Amino acid sequence: MLWDKLRRVKLFRTLRFRLASTFLALLAIVLALVGVVGTTTLRSLLETQSEQILREELGAMRGYLHFDQGRPYWFADPSDPEEEATIGRLKTVYVIADANGNPAQGSSPDPALKQLFDPNEIRFELQQIERTKEPFIKTFVAKDKVPYQVISGAMVDPDHGSKWYVAEGRSLANDQSLLRRFRRNFLIFLPIALVVCALVSWYSAGKALTALHSVETAAQEITGSNLGLQIPKRGADDELDRLIDSFNAMSGRLKASFEQIRQFSTDVSHELRTPLTAIQGQLEVALFTATRKEQLQEAVENALQDVERLSNLVRALLLLSQSESGQIPMNKGVLDLGRIVDDLVEQFQIPAEAHEVKLTHTTRSSVFCEVDRTQIERVVTNLLTNAIKYTPAGGWVRVCAETLGHEVRLVVEDSGVGIPQDHLPHIFDRFYRVPDPNPEKGLGLGLSFVAAIVRAHGGEIRVQSKIGEGSRFEVILPAGSVRMPSETPAMA
Repeated sequence: MLWDKLRRVKLFRTLRFRLASTFLALLAIVLALVGVVGTTTLRSLLETQSEQILREELGAMRGYLHFDQGRPYWFADPSDPEEEATIGRLKTVYVIADANGNPAQGSSPDPALKQLFDPNEIRFELQQIERTKEPFIKTFVAKDKVPYQVISGAMVDPDHGSKWYVAEGRSLANDQSLLRRFRRNFLIFLPIALVVCALVSWYSAGKALTALHSVETAAQEITGSNLGLQIPKRGADDELDRLIDSFNAMSGRLKASFEQIRQFSTDVSHELRTPLTAIQGQLEVALFTATRKEQLQEAVENALQDVERLSNLVRALLLLSQSESGQIPMNKGVLDLGRIVDDLVEQFQIPAEAHEVKLTHTTRSSVFCEVDRTQIERVVTNLLTNAIKYTPAGGWVRVCAETLGHEVRLVVEDSGVGIPQDHLPHIFDRFYRVPDPNPEKGLGLGLSFVAAIVRAHGGEIRVQSKIGEGSRFEVILPAGSVRMPSETPAMA
């Protein structure tokens, strides 16, 4: 229940809070692991150090012990205060006992360490030392909760050959104090570090998201009058800069699209107004001035021509809508593209002759592919129309269809005026028209329809052009389910 309430708080749902809290949580986990690992490592180091010190002190104890008539005694140079001090330190916690476990010498700072003098324990330790050939180490806790670590070993009286038990101990109070200080300092450092890191992560997350805020602000400021609004880059070349690049590119595309739509609306309005005005004028003239049947018939015929022009324009707009939504109707079948091109070239001979352009078709064999006849005819028709329209008198237009493995290629090339290089990347865009003084130029829809139809067939269209030398349009289409000649089974 509490978690659901917290999730509804707006602050906890912000990206800045999530970034900062994630970083802080990871840091807390890392610091906790550092604390655990550090404590464990320090404890291990202290234990190793304590064991090393005990081994050294046991060796020193053996060096200062001598035997007289089978009894051990401490020997040091009375003139050397350092040796006296060393023996004094060694006598803080020590035990010397015979092989039967009977203590001969010993001392301890706390009565709770009386286990050191237990004969049974001493004999047990001697057995372990004999078996392992290593000193025996154990730990005791005094009444004041101070731990002591004791190491025991064996030594032999060189005069009598008897075995003796020797043990040396040290307090672990300093080691425990050091470990407690480490834990205390870490527990003090941990919350301070988390608070500082929380502030730093909150500030860093805010700085990192500044670019996102600029994108948000820019998106809110975009209107129809400033669609091309651009956000300056930060220069870091990171994810946020790439987001800014994407936003700027999207903004540029929006501006270009709206400008195309605006220009298209203007062109459509002009194209619609002209035939409508002509129809209205013709009908008004016929209504008020026609006195004979022939005059009325001529007016109606002229009006029908303009209505046909309007109908063609509406069909073009419908096809444009279908191409934009990917709903071009497709009814594919295996057809001979060479025959289709041949028929269309034959139909275009008359307009080609009217423009004094030589139109030829060089395909000599069948080119089968799986296409929609209506749509592929529209592709060829648009390409031929443009080629003839933009080829000066005395020029030529050539069409060729051929098979390329599992693909077919349709080429329409001309010796026309050509297309400027800076316009080539855009000629297949919707509503795009290359600047041209020709008053009969279209709405810039033909090549966009061609590209949409080719893409709907799974193909691609390429163009090469030079000013004054002509253009070459190349359409590559997959053959589809058509069996290539190499795949045709041999006849029995």
